[in-house]
Amino acid sequence: MLRTLLPDRPGSLGAVATAMGSVGADIAAVEIVEKRADSVIDDFMVELPQGVQPDALVSAVTALQGVEVLWLSYYSQAWGLHGDVQLLEKMTDNPEQASELLTNGAPEVFRSEWAVLLGRDGTVLYATELAPDLEPESIELLGPLNEADAFELPVDWVPGWGATLVARAPLRDLRSTLVIGRHGGPNYAVSELARLRHLTAMV
Repeated sequence: MLRTLLPDRPGSLGAVATAMGSVGADIAAVEIVEKRADSVIDDFMVELPQGVQPDALVSAVTALQGVEVLWLSYYSQAWGLHGDVQLLEKMTDNPEQASELLTNGAPEVFRSEWAVLLGRDGTVLYATELAPDLEPESIELLGPLNEADAFELPVDWVPGWGATLVARAPLRDLRSTLVIGRHGGPNYAVSELARLRHLTAMV
C-alpha cells in the first residue's frame, strides 16, 4: 500500500499511475483518503513483479513534480480496499452484532493492524486478533474515551511495543469506544477520523 500526496489538478492521478506502470507495478485499487485546498492524499494498493524492489516504486513516483510518498507498507494479497458502505451494510443487516462487526472490520477499512472495543470504564469488550493486551496503565494513555481523537503513543506504551498511531471514537450509546491502531504510520488523517466517527455513530 502506497499513500501519496499529489497536486489536486487534472492529470496528476494518471501521471502517478503511469509512473507506477513504468516499474511494472499493477494497481489493484485506488482510494481518495483526503482532499485539501490544492492537494489530495490517495492510497494505492499495488502488486510489484518479482525482482522489483519497493524503492524503485518510490523513486518513480517521487520523480513527479509535486508528488510525495507519505507511507509504504506491505499488505497480504487478501487485504484489499473495502469501503465504509460494505461495513455499514453488514452492521445494518446484523444490528445485534454491529459493535463486533465494526471492530472486526475497522482494521481493513482504515488499513490498520488492530482494533479494540472498550467499555467506558476501560474494560476490553472485544478485540481483534492482533490487538495488544491492554493493562489499565496502557488504557489510561488512550485518553478520554468519551472523545474522538487521533494521536501517537510512545514506545513501550504497551510493554514491548513500538510507537503506535491510534484513533478513537465513542459509539452512539456513549457506553463504549472503538480504538484502532497502526504501527509506525501513516498518521490518521482528519478525514479518516471523521469517517471513524461516522461509523461509530451508526452503532
